[in-house]
Amino acid sequence: MAGIRELRGRIKSVGNIKQITRAMEMVATTKLRRFQDRAVASRPYAEEITALVGRLSGVLGEEVGEMPLFREGAGDKVAMLLVSSDRGLCGAYNSNAFRVLEAWVRASGLEKDQIDFFVYGRRGYQYLSKRGYNIARFIVEPPLEEIDFNNAATTTKAVIDAFLSGEYREAKILFTTFKSMVRYEPEVVPFLPISAATLAPTGRTQEEAEDEAENLSGDIILEPDAEAIFESLVPRYLETRVYSALLESLTSEYASRRFSMKNATDAASDMQAALKMVYNRKRQEGITMDLLDIVGGVEAQR
Repeated sequence: MAGIRELRGRIKSVGNIKQITRAMEMVATTKLRRFQDRAVASRPYAEEITALVGRLSGVLGEEVGEMPLFREGAGDKVAMLLVSSDRGLCGAYNSNAFRVLEAWVRASGLEKDQIDFFVYGRRGYQYLSKRGYNIARFIVEPPLEEIDFNNAATTTKAVIDAFLSGEYREAKILFTTFKSMVRYEPEVVPFLPISAATLAPTGRTQEEAEDEAENLSGDIILEPDAEAIFESLVPRYLETRVYSALLESLTSEYASRRFSMKNATDAASDMQAALKMVYNRKRQEGITMDLLDIVGGVEAQR
């Protein structure tokens, strides 16, 4: 069993680790609130622009299917935008995303050379590189924490240009959806070509969506016409989807990091308490032995 001096050193070391994990938990909590506010604030805009694009596509009808972004590409490869973290110490955030990725690859029946990745986050880049996946673009600047709508628009344009090049048949996004402080789920969602499923109205029934499309085509006068508005809205709609995915992933990352650091702090507290108990017992045993030696020496002198 460890001696008193060694136990004292271990108690101090665990205390230092506990201070670090507690500080990291507080930082993660602060950043979580900031990114959560941004993610929540962006959701109404994302929902409305999705609903508007869906209503306008209903007005245009079959014309939409002839647009390049609404039909499958000519190639046989798939482009995927993968959102991971730059740093670790965020629990199972990255490993859950990678597990969903591997499950999707198996289900799709695609070979590794048939998938090109656009990657946010060093952890994702390291994971894909070690396993021999093709990385078309690793987005380093700006860091994910400093991302804004303009940066998301630049990334969106890169994915759209790749899709329109004819090399890919579709594009997807793998990101982590923030559900609550303790629930965040990675998922693979379709991005291009745009389909009716991605334009499904949120909070509206199918009958309500059809009524709105009928109103747009009937009583409401659009200036410029519906097709011109639609063509200008579609890029902004795609940019909004990418921006929302980045914000959701960032929020999920810090929620996971906060939970992980809280668990580490609690584990350090438990370990420190257990070590102190052993330390006190050893110290008491030492005091008892010293007293016995003293009493034995006194008795021997008598």
